[in-house]
Amino acid sequence: MLVQQRTSHILSFQSLYNREKGCKFSSNEIKRLKEEDIETLFADKYVCFSAQTNISCIHSLTRKIKEIETAVLECISSVPEFVKLKTVTGVGDILALTILLETGNIGRFPKVGNYSSYCRCVSSQRLSNEKKKGENNRKNGNRYLSWAYVEAANFARRYCPYAKRFYNRKLSKTNKIVAIKALAHKLARASYYVMRDRVNYNPKKAFG
Repeated sequence: MLVQQRTSHILSFQSLYNREKGCKFSSNEIKRLKEEDIETLFADKYVCFSAQTNISCIHSLTRKIKEIETAVLECISSVPEFVKLKTVTGVGDILALTILLETGNIGRFPKVGNYSSYCRCVSSQRLSNEKKKGENNRKNGNRYLSWAYVEAANFARRYCPYAKRFYNRKLSKTNKIVAIKALAHKLARASYYVMRDRVNYNPKKAFG
């Protein structure tokens, strides 16, 4: 929630700067700005005041975000499932925390398919004789896990040769969204076994 609020202030500042200056300001540069720096960017005092408010909120939210992340990492950094999840391509501290805490006890999912469904990684279509007869509720499952695995998939397709080949093979047959979701599904299935069996991620086994 705090990250989303910070992002909204960053986007607000970018929009303001673009309207006033006609050019872009990167999010990383915005995070490094101080309130006193704003006075040199805008001539109008009310525009300046609005921009300073954005920067003040960004800094305040960043401090709180770091405090929360530090506290949670201290509590969970030694949990075996957390350590093993970080071996999955594209999964770092934040995604591992998200996946582990949103998943809960992996034992509540009797099969890997149940977990994939909970992560919104499988189609919600109802088929009969290979024909689409309708769709189930797309909002079933956990949206945070869906986001986490898509984020990991976007990293994996760039840096993992096994994932890249799988993604490109899917992309040749469909569009980018479906291809990245298919890759996210692969990572979700692999993570299920990583957490259940407390083993390191093996890309060769995951992608065949």
